[in-house]
Amino acid sequence: MPFELDGIRCDIICGVAPDGRRRGWIQVHVHPDALRRLGLHPDQPTAAVVGPSPPGWWHAAAERHAQM
Repeated sequence: MPFELDGIRCDIICGVAPDGRRRGWIQVHVHPDALRRLGLHPDQPTAAVVGPSPPGWWHAAAERHAQM
């Protein structure tokens, strides 16, 4: 994993959902410096969308390929 042990924290949250069923959630916290090293921090220009989104057929093809 590209993160150091002190750069990431995972919390597990369990409880009852509004429909009465038991649910579990995982919340991941990543230190901003760890994101900066990977070029993913929002302050960096590489984290912003720089072009148009791919066409709809591209997304559909990617989803079909992921299920194979």
